[in-house]
Amino acid sequence: MDVLEDEEEKDERDFTLPPPDMSKDGFLAWRSPRLGTSNPTDLSNPLWEWLVRSKLDAYNANERLNGPASSEAGAMWCFNRFGISHTALPDGRVVHIAGEHEDFYDPDFHIYNDVVVTHSSGDVQIYGYPKEVFPPTDFHTATLIDQRIVLIGNLSYPESRQPNVTPVLVLDLATFEMQSMPTHGESPGWISRHTAEYIPEAGHIVVRGGEFCRDDDKPMRLNVDEWILDVNTWTWSRRTQLEWTQWWLIREDRLRNNLWDLRQLAWYESVGWEKERDEQRTRLIERIGFLPDLLLLDKLYQPWSGIELLPEEEDSYGIHRIKVDGIEVRLDEHDGFGITILIKGDLAESQRDALLQSMLMDLQLLDGQPWEAMRME
Repeated sequence: MDVLEDEEEKDERDFTLPPPDMSKDGFLAWRSPRLGTSNPTDLSNPLWEWLVRSKLDAYNANERLNGPASSEAGAMWCFNRFGISHTALPDGRVVHIAGEHEDFYDPDFHIYNDVVVTHSSGDVQIYGYPKEVFPPTDFHTATLIDQRIVLIGNLSYPESRQPNVTPVLVLDLATFEMQSMPTHGESPGWISRHTAEYIPEAGHIVVRGGEFCRDDDKPMRLNVDEWILDVNTWTWSRRTQLEWTQWWLIREDRLRNNLWDLRQLAWYESVGWEKERDEQRTRLIERIGFLPDLLLLDKLYQPWSGIELLPEEEDSYGIHRIKVDGIEVRLDEHDGFGITILIKGDLAESQRDALLQSMLMDLQLLDGQPWEAMRME
């Protein structure tokens, strides 16, 4: 079984570990991310090794070393990452692959294409690669098979995504050479945030969950099926074919909606934080032009009494679940733009349309703008 890092990880930053004894010029020479020039390139250096051990985020590390502002000098290299994989080897080493730091709006945002090897002795090795050999990669899976790690999937930068391609790479643990593996058959497409399980007796990797990109103009679509990658022939096949429908509710102007701010205001009111409530009210009135009826938030996903509100799942911020006529419906509003809807079964068309129309009307009342529903194929 491979290991895929959770986004909500406990804080392991060590602010007490002394930085390496190096000159200002030495620090600046290794401050920023860089690509390898060969496959692989040994990029081990005292600064990056300290950052691996301390796990300091880029901002705090840069401040501690009195580095230049990232808004001017660019992102600082760091090992504090999301979407990174950690694969433990039988000899005690752990292979950490790629990942990203921060979100796109942060000056230290960067998606990495490196391999970091930590030893039980405390030693650290860092390998870099040309972008053509190992593209920037995050939210992949890493499956250990003998002396190889098979990487599947990638979120990456939007301009790098290829909707009908599933990235598969193989890391040779004897040489740390990275190889792109051509595959055949019906694949899940540009998938990320999934899981992968190796079935040794079959020579198969089973991919489950996650999301994939089908169209640049639409959000990521949830992967509801299971897929098999035969590592003997590098052939994909589809294991299941669930006929679940997905929908996307979005403002007609395609601008960010105000649902998060409205829910935040409702929370301030529920806990009696008057100062924060009043400030939030002012911001919303300036943005929307009026203060919506917050009771519509409770009605949004329960427009009639027969709909059951299901309990929230752990680590599922912005995700709501309801049951309509025995069919579970998953509603995800966390991206701040639209609401993606997954109907997990054969819901009657009349019930589905009634639910969508009720939501569209309430969203317009809450957000002050017309919304539309689009089916995601």
